[in-house]
Amino acid sequence: MSSISLYLPADFGWPNGAAILLIFALWGLYTPILKLVGRGSLNTQLHAVRLRWLQTHQAVSRDHRVIDAIMLGHISSSVAYFGSATLLVLAGLLGTLANISRVYIVTRDLKFVDAAMSAGLFTLYFSILTLMLALCLFSFTYALRKMAYVFAMLGGLEATAANSQQSRIMGEQTAVVLTEAVRSINSGIRGFYYAIAALFLYAGPYACIAATLVITALLYYRQLFSPTARAIARYVDVLKGVKG
Repeated sequence: MSSISLYLPADFGWPNGAAILLIFALWGLYTPILKLVGRGSLNTQLHAVRLRWLQTHQAVSRDHRVIDAIMLGHISSSVAYFGSATLLVLAGLLGTLANISRVYIVTRDLKFVDAAMSAGLFTLYFSILTLMLALCLFSFTYALRKMAYVFAMLGGLEATAANSQQSRIMGEQTAVVLTEAVRSINSGIRGFYYAIAALFLYAGPYACIAATLVITALLYYRQLFSPTARAIARYVDVLKGVKG
């Protein structure tokens, strides 16, 4: 531990480390925590809906299957948009790192930034923010790859009703990959929220901890108690009741 401290700024203390750790912990453990406190994420609940949709996709009476491909294409376009925007922001951050000393001097006049912060700590915070945007980019690009897999699997589904074991398994696994693709999308979007919390590191570790908890509470509210969450929960309950 002492060897690690040699590479850290002199004004880096345990509150700074706790604030950074809290951001990554709540970001990475977001879905597992939702499973403990509720029914899981909305994406997990909607897996049953996607499965039902793909079973309908295999039905003989489904004449306009091209609509399904159009809807998935729209999702892929949205992912590509987020990925492109994140890449531009990441390129800007990497370019700024080359002139981080000048940025540090300019920010001395900002009331938001802790005036006692050293240049080393300022650079560390900026590097963490850049890392977070890089992880968001990885999530979006991986989601795009998963969507490509979904297109291939969707094209391989039979045009007949899913009344055989083989057809059911193919539909179920396609729904699994689609749910995983959406999970990667959500992780990338969620990273933007926590990147905003990371900006509060410049105001101090305690301000960052407070911002992280507020943003996390907002995300959990949307997943558990918002009108959208309640509507999806009721929808899934009715769907499962019909299937049962």
